[in-house]
Amino acid sequence: MTTKRTGRSAAKSAPSLHPHVLVMHGPNLNLLGSREPRHYGLATLDDINRALVGRGETAGAHVETFQHNHEGALIDRVHQAARDHVDFIVINPAAYTHSSIALRDALAATAIPFVEVHLSNIYARESFRHHSYFSDLAVGVVSGLGAHGYELALEYALRHLQNRTPHGSQKTEKAH
Repeated sequence: MTTKRTGRSAAKSAPSLHPHVLVMHGPNLNLLGSREPRHYGLATLDDINRALVGRGETAGAHVETFQHNHEGALIDRVHQAARDHVDFIVINPAAYTHSSIALRDALAATAIPFVEVHLSNIYARESFRHHSYFSDLAVGVVSGLGAHGYELALEYALRHLQNRTPHGSQKTEKAH
């Protein structure tokens, strides 16, 4: 299990003006860099996390990362995210994408917006990987772009959060 916190205490009593993004990594992603590099690339999980935390700091956001191989720990972290007033989740459920109704239910219950990320193109792989229990709930899905997919998801999250009003709803853009 990997948990990184930057710039904030573990528990918060109220939402902050600085966006709080939780990046979650599912089972076996701790093996990145050595696990099936033709599918997952050579970047390690630490490489990915460092880049994401650094980008968050540059944007004035708190980016926290969490990896676990056990479904219950991931579910508990989603529940904790609601108590921590996490504003957005970037999640790679890994193999749980295709099997975890419980993790899906946790995300639905907290109603925290999220982007689903996959390093490999799950639609160009085995047929059992083509179905996701998360995609219909996700704000968006990034698949097949390697470690860069996490960066794109984080950029979206930061932009999405930048467009919030002080009350938490989204600003609407005027049509021209």
